[in-house]
Amino acid sequence: MDLLLNSENADILPAGAKAPPAGCDVRTWRLDDGGRQTMVLSASEDHLPQVVYWGAALPLDEDLVMLHAAHKLDVTGGMLDENPDLSLCPEAARTFPGQPGLILRDGDGTPLFPKFSFVSDTQTVSQTGSQTGGALTLRYGDETNGLILSFLFATDASTHIITAKTRLEAMRPVHLHWLAAPVLPAPQQSEEMIDFAGRWTGEFQLNRTPWSPGMRVRENRTGRTGHEHFPGLMIPCSGCTNTRGEAYGLHYGWSGGHQMIAEELPDGRRQVQFGHATGMEARVDTTFETATLYVTYSGTGLNGCAVSFQRHLRDRIVTWPDIVTWPDKERLRPVHYNCWEAVYFDHTLPVLKDIATRAADLGAERFVLDDGWFGQRDDDTRSLSDWEVDLRKYPDGLGPLIEHVHSLAMTFGIWFEPEMINPDSDTHRAHPEWALGAEDQTLGRQQKTLNMGLPEVRDFIYDRMAAILAAYPIDYIKWDHNRVLPMPDAEQTRGSYELLDRMRANFPHVEIESCASGGGRIDFGILKRTQRVWLSDSNDALERLRIQHDAALFLPMAVTGSHVGPRRCHTTGRVFDISFRAWVAAQRHMGFEMDPRELDHREVAILRDVTSWWKLNRSWMLGADILRLDSADKSVIAEQQITRDGDRFVVFAGKAATSDQIAPRPLRLTALDRAARYRITLVNRDTAPALSRGMPALKDGPVEVSGAWLMHHGLTLPWNFPDTMWVLEGKRL
Repeated sequence: MDLLLNSENADILPAGAKAPPAGCDVRTWRLDDGGRQTMVLSASEDHLPQVVYWGAALPLDEDLVMLHAAHKLDVTGGMLDENPDLSLCPEAARTFPGQPGLILRDGDGTPLFPKFSFVSDTQTVSQTGSQTGGALTLRYGDETNGLILSFLFATDASTHIITAKTRLEAMRPVHLHWLAAPVLPAPQQSEEMIDFAGRWTGEFQLNRTPWSPGMRVRENRTGRTGHEHFPGLMIPCSGCTNTRGEAYGLHYGWSGGHQMIAEELPDGRRQVQFGHATGMEARVDTTFETATLYVTYSGTGLNGCAVSFQRHLRDRIVTWPDIVTWPDKERLRPVHYNCWEAVYFDHTLPVLKDIATRAADLGAERFVLDDGWFGQRDDDTRSLSDWEVDLRKYPDGLGPLIEHVHSLAMTFGIWFEPEMINPDSDTHRAHPEWALGAEDQTLGRQQKTLNMGLPEVRDFIYDRMAAILAAYPIDYIKWDHNRVLPMPDAEQTRGSYELLDRMRANFPHVEIESCASGGGRIDFGILKRTQRVWLSDSNDALERLRIQHDAALFLPMAVTGSHVGPRRCHTTGRVFDISFRAWVAAQRHMGFEMDPRELDHREVAILRDVTSWWKLNRSWMLGADILRLDSADKSVIAEQQITRDGDRFVVFAGKAATSDQIAPRPLRLTALDRAARYRITLVNRDTAPALSRGMPALKDGPVEVSGAWLMHHGLTLPWNFPDTMWVLEGKRL
């Protein structure tokens, strides 16, 4: 039910005054998410609003006009007579001393300095059972320059995410250099910010940067989300850890280049801006819009932000495929097998059939045919965009392989890299003008990017892909993107979105995985159109243990692919035992990506056992929250996956290095009922090495203890080697 907020229902979700009351020149609004956080906006006269409060939920009868007055800073020497507002779009025309929220030029190149005034507001609340959410739209105009600036907010009482977006409309074509999503203040009680860097096979690396006067700018100009610049930010308040304290989280849901600005002004105020990379809008236009900014406040540490992002992505953003035609409707997340690291480009039907048989015997439920099945694709230098089956390798087409895979009760998936083209391809020879960028550009992996802004390019790709999907019973696409763009271009991203949307509409049963050299295109924008991400090209279990742990700040288990790699990792050369490799993969959407012919009898038995465990538990793990644990032993990377009502959980405690101390330190759990009792079972206690000579209770059998003890003392695990994993199951009694 949607209700227009007015005096009759203001007790449901007070919004402040729709217009300034008599004798008052202040407008106020508030957004609530059902009890965890409140955001209060206010504006003097008809100026743009600013966020004067964002944090823990406020009483419903809070005086918002008083908050506006109390928010004002004092003025002293060396300052203007009044502090310019840190508004939702800070205006250079109002002497704002920091980064403005809008940088604009007229059609003839003349710089514009807009000054906006209030036009209208609309606020609604939606009530579903006991859950209350809300939406707020604010419109401001600049009559002199013929501009309308709109801010759109919505709250979700279930996930505790606030979404925000900025839209600019012009009466005539203009050049846009920079448009920020609604600009938010950063907390004064924070000493540092956490943003994300990385590289190929080393994604989601956390950067902790102290706040200091001036600006921290992270700009991604690669044209895709990128390994190097995940569009997210965590701002912990002083004393915050994974499990306790206050924190703020932000994510910009856009798959092209983006920019993040975190600035501390001379007066001490702090602002955070997210938007498309500067200069991405190459053409003059009359309408511009940012991507959605997803934000949340947590009073339970970084985990509170993480759970909000995980739930919102899984339950609000991802749209799952139509599975009516699947052999087993319950297998929404089948155990995955990808043949890439087994055969690379060397496709022969007898070998692939043998590998598929072995994968099914290990427990695989989906077989994915990777790169090398089309054109003259014998290496990575040719045939991209020639999406027709290679009859040298498959003289009877893909049918015989697919029939064999289906006979093993597995579904079939296939690899495409739709946005790319090799100069050595029939398509490029026929249409060199379809490539984005200069003819003499530097190639990446011997390939160029197709210009996705051209409708004829999108039609060509769609027709080729649709012909394959119509000819064969295919349930899954691994959609790759193996090079950066020659320049950032918003039209490229919008064109890719349009192609993905068209494929989804016409092939609703097909699931799509976003892969870009591994984790190069992971964001909430691409995940509106896909259902799985390939987190990293590294199948090194130790690398993935850390990558998965940090990516869990945003990504739930349901969308995060993780595979058991080869005995000797192809990207690092390291060798890990099958148990460690299998349990790391079992933390997420489990799969295999190795040559199963290399496995000995012991490895086969262990992999079957871990896969069987994952299948038995996936139904509840798919909806579980991933909570990062604060480990007193810095060599231990641990997480707790727990159901929403807390009745069961699993703890994965990975040993990433040698401990400084000789005996393990207790591992505290989190988010349990203090008064309840829990039965804790060490799932893989039989793998304890000979050097584990004592008999802690967990090695002997289950223990039954209180939630208070588990959270304040913690579990003492048996000793173990580095590069191993302890797995514990917990059930509330």
